Amino acid sequence: MHNINHWSSNHFYIDDSKIKIKHNNVAIIDILNEVKKDIKGPINLKFPHIVSSSIDRIFSCFNQAINKFDYSKSFNAIFPLKVNQFSNFVSEFKKLSKKYNYGLEAGSKAELIIAMNYNNEDCPIIVNGFKDEEFIRLCFLSHKMNKKTTIIIEDLQEIKNIIKLSQEMPKSIPFIGIRVKLHTSGIGIWKESSGIDSKFGLTSIELLEAISLLKKENLIQYFKILHFHIGSQIEDIKPLNKAIKEMGNIYAQVKKMDSNALDSVDIGGGMAVEYSHNPKKISVNYSTQEFANNVVFLLKDSINNQGIEEPHIYIESGRFITAHHNVLLVPVLELYSQTYSIDKIINKENNPPLVDELDFIYKNISKKNAKEFLHDSIMHMDNLLTLFDLGYIDLIDKANTEILVNLILSKCAKLLRNIPEEEKEDLQNMVKDRYLLNFSLFNSLPDYWGIKQKFPIMPLENLDDDLRSASIVDITCDSDGEIRFNKDFPIYLHEIDLSKDNYFVGIFLTGAYQEILAMKHNLFDKPTDVIIECDRAGFKVKKITQANKISDTLDFLDFDIEEIKKGYLDNFNKKDYDFLNMTLNSSNYLSS
Repeated sequence: MHNINHWSSNHFYIDDSKIKIKHNNVAIIDILNEVKKDIKGPINLKFPHIVSSSIDRIFSCFNQAINKFDYSKSFNAIFPLKVNQFSNFVSEFKKLSKKYNYGLEAGSKAELIIAMNYNNEDCPIIVNGFKDEEFIRLCFLSHKMNKKTTIIIEDLQEIKNIIKLSQEMPKSIPFIGIRVKLHTSGIGIWKESSGIDSKFGLTSIELLEAISLLKKENLIQYFKILHFHIGSQIEDIKPLNKAIKEMGNIYAQVKKMDSNALDSVDIGGGMAVEYSHNPKKISVNYSTQEFANNVVFLLKDSINNQGIEEPHIYIESGRFITAHHNVLLVPVLELYSQTYSIDKIINKENNPPLVDELDFIYKNISKKNAKEFLHDSIMHMDNLLTLFDLGYIDLIDKANTEILVNLILSKCAKLLRNIPEEEKEDLQNMVKDRYLLNFSLFNSLPDYWGIKQKFPIMPLENLDDDLRSASIVDITCDSDGEIRFNKDFPIYLHEIDLSKDNYFVGIFLTGAYQEILAMKHNLFDKPTDVIIECDRAGFKVKKITQANKISDTLDFLDFDIEEIKKGYLDNFNKKDYDFLNMTLNSSNYLSS
């Protein structure tokens, strides 16, 4: 049902009916119980050890491939800051990646300033994206600080600015790379990242012109890297294989043009993460080791065939490094099915015959007759709703119909467990319940709203109990704030009594892009962050960063907080003023 062995990348597993951390066998529900006491609303649990494990894995796979294929140069990694620029993450990443000489990639002036100050000593910085003269000057200053900075040229105008600044700052010239527009294009949502019509990079003609300009201005000695990127999430290995061969041929040809300093290829990001929790909808068709093997073998083969020595390999995979390390835990506020309980039936002296028939079905349904009674109840409901539209039955009859049909469908879902999978999925779609969760989908899962990216969603414990199909509703006043049950990517949660139990839902693989893309729709802001340090013996809470206060959010939008408070003083007594002031200093998420 949850397919955890496929999407968790061996970081999580199910044991004793709980979801646990593979590293130390600690149940996530136990961590939640430790930290939730003083927290209202959603919680981002962050696990730095998972980032460390992902780093180890990518280096292990590429180094195995280098040894297997007798590759003569090194593997290097660059983390793209656009995936997660928050200081909590960058500071942790700096410590976790130090032993691998792991660099940072910047795509804006602000990101470059972060990289200049938070990169490990002697680690490379690669600068992508379109750059004006001010941005390029910042690259020169980065190199002047003894940061190993490489400017990736995205268009020919950038070369002209580099030439100008090289004459002004001849002792601070950074390394130069060129991004190439490959003929090969990716597939899926990010396929436009590559191909001849892609946003970034130089065409073959522009590449030749760039090399000519660098030679003419005596800058060819700084030209170190050729770069390409075919997508943020490469789910199919075939386009990558084709792109590697094409880049190998380009590298060999450029190297022969007296580009003596050229010694590296940057293959960009795109190593995919499996988001699907449906075993029939698996999207990534390769392993990390296969990815590494293909890159190393195909690059070596295509370049060596032209009599050229293979280059150093750089990779910019960020999603692979960060996706698993963040788990979003969200409390359920309301279960809409609780309005459909048998005690809600309004008894009448005379019911319409079809309502009496529904009552009979509900009381007498069994495993033997469930399928037949299911079909009958749906037919009866359709007829009763038609009668209501025509004015032949009243609102009480309509309400009783809705309650009885909902209860019958729920019984059928439990009784008809052995029916064919397709019929079961259709039934689950009919009986799905709606859970109101204390979070904003736009703030915590913006990729779901923007590109319908699926995320594994599941309970944290009692996973052997009966579960029901679910749709998730957030607390924004926007109808898009819902994740509907979909039989291709289903959600299953417990039937619960919220008057007795606190119930949290776990949403996984939220560590890449979601926080930095988060929208302040309805002014919901960043949830509480909790960094959990895990070792083999257990865990400890390393740091808690509480959710932003309403006053912080309003201040970000340039509202004058003191002016707002003055308005309170002018209109309310002290008790009301204190309440409103307390609200300003609380989170926008609901308290219960």
